[in-house]
Amino acid sequence: MEEKQAIRKKIFARRAEAAQEQLRQWSDQIAAHVRAMEEFQKTPCVYAYVDYNKEVFTRPLIETAWEAGKKVAVPKVHGKDLVFYEFTDYAQLEPGYFQIPEPARGAAVNWEEALMLMPGVAFDEKRRRVGYGGGFYDRYLEAHPGHFTVALAFEFQMLKEAPYEETDIQPNRVVTQAKIYT
Repeated sequence: MEEKQAIRKKIFARRAEAAQEQLRQWSDQIAAHVRAMEEFQKTPCVYAYVDYNKEVFTRPLIETAWEAGKKVAVPKVHGKDLVFYEFTDYAQLEPGYFQIPEPARGAAVNWEEALMLMPGVAFDEKRRRVGYGGGFYDRYLEAHPGHFTVALAFEFQMLKEAPYEETDIQPNRVVTQAKIYT
């Protein structure tokens, strides 16, 4: 089985060479799958990430949530922790941890009834996740286990088998443009 660092390098290279328009098309297909999920339709609050560096685009899902009257929050890194801030406008964002867009202002929230859209580098069909290596989402979800979690990924991020450690928390679903992994 490939080591996490080798997997990250391979997937980052695939993302870098992917055409922006193709990623946008696939992101729209992923968003359509998520919008159709009962868990997304029924949740009053969504924790989302702000996409960066050719991740699955989250703007379509954030805007759908706003249009449906849902509250949205996005993360900001504080030391080794994620803190979610209510997100009402893209003007709130500025480059933060590793230049990833983060809220510069807003109210920190702690919605235990929120659906969480989460990023990742790679996944497998058993929903095991290779993250970016900081452990931010694993620590957050360990402390807040009640969230229904949906990882967003392009199909090329799916592996036959992903390395797994006891501290890794698997999402409830992994949604790609081709399939929903449960």
